[in-house]
Amino acid sequence: MSLRIAIAGRPNVGKSTLFNRLVGRKIALVDDQPGVTRDRREAPAKLFGLEFTAIDTAGVEDAETGSLSDRMRRQTESAIADADLTLFVIDARAGVTPFDEAFSALLRKSGRPVILLANKCEGRAAEAGAVEAWRLGLGEPLQISAEHGMGLADLHEVLRPFFKEAEPEPEFDEDGAAIEAVVDEDDDPTKPVAIAIVGRPNAGKSTLVNRLIGQERMLTGPEAGITRDAITVQWRFRGRNVALVDTAGIRKRARVVEKVEKLSVADALRVIRYSEVIVLLLDAEQPFEKQDLQLADLIVEEGRAIVIGVNKWDAVENGPQRRREIDEMCERLLPQLRGVPVVPVSALTGRGLDKLIDAAIAQRDIWSRRVSTGQLNRWFMAAMEANPPPAVSGRRVKMRFLTQAATRPPTFVTFCTRPEAVPESYRRYLVNALRERFKLPGVPIRLMLRQKENPFDKDKS
Repeated sequence: MSLRIAIAGRPNVGKSTLFNRLVGRKIALVDDQPGVTRDRREAPAKLFGLEFTAIDTAGVEDAETGSLSDRMRRQTESAIADADLTLFVIDARAGVTPFDEAFSALLRKSGRPVILLANKCEGRAAEAGAVEAWRLGLGEPLQISAEHGMGLADLHEVLRPFFKEAEPEPEFDEDGAAIEAVVDEDDDPTKPVAIAIVGRPNAGKSTLVNRLIGQERMLTGPEAGITRDAITVQWRFRGRNVALVDTAGIRKRARVVEKVEKLSVADALRVIRYSEVIVLLLDAEQPFEKQDLQLADLIVEEGRAIVIGVNKWDAVENGPQRRREIDEMCERLLPQLRGVPVVPVSALTGRGLDKLIDAAIAQRDIWSRRVSTGQLNRWFMAAMEANPPPAVSGRRVKMRFLTQAATRPPTFVTFCTRPEAVPESYRRYLVNALRERFKLPGVPIRLMLRQKENPFDKDKS
């Protein structure tokens, strides 16, 4: 089992910069203003051959009970409690603050191993702060610069004993041969289904993820826009590995003016590009707002499988009537996603969440489906007989062959004469007929028309 190392400290001391350095990628949002990180974020990390799980946490500070800062502090405390050891980071240039002293006292009482890191030691201005850190009672402070990579070799030397203790003792049989561990096939780490939860701010995305996994893993509250980082949680649902990704709420571009929100939205859009299934979470009281439709268009453009979750269903009074209204709106406003599953849910009570994940996994399987060329062309001939390609400028377009070129999303290629002359309406006819005949509801379908080369074309260079 991988060693879990939490990175903690007050805001703006460089925790996320150190996290990115250890992980080897810039996945945690970093900015000069304090309090950018709110949820804890985990990722596999490596330091000169030592492999472990790094946990980035929110900056800890005094706050009023029940406030957003207080909830952030509790998330950090939970991460520290779950970790095997803590890297306590201070800003050496700012020196030791009263809160550094109070937090170090809590860490000493916890009984868990703590390594003190004096960060931002790349200049002479940090020397006094690094010496002052001795009085925190956590041993010798390691002088590092997370931004410049300074001091990481010293950190490696301090971490090595913890990894030696974590290594299991080998077992031997009667003949003295080492006994290899047998891996249970059910626990084999197969590739999980990547499901991202996206939507407008305050749609209930983090609450939904917390309800699914059965713990307060994500920071939640009545304030809109709490989530900033895209946080991935590994989960198991009915025997299948699932990677749930909570994302920041995406508002209209014109309303996104602050730098941190721009970074958060960019992180959410990146998740859409690389996830397999997107759960577009709507508010049951205000479904299919303009921003919801723009997000749906983006998901289709990226070719991702999609499921629509209608959250806060517990607040709906006339459920059957409201369901009919939402189905009608979906069919009218999202014709490019005909047949997409629409699942009413309540993240607060847990209603409909199993159906939502079942639908997401089913859509992922449909999104990965391949149709044989024989089946496609038998259907293709019948479809063109029922509705032949239209004549353009007195000349009929001839289509001769259809094949599936790719999956994820299903991509089909037909060879024809004058592909540029085929009207968009006929393309839609073929796509909708494909969707209906081969049971591909709600997934983006790409149809590519290619020119059939004429072997007798003497003008071809």
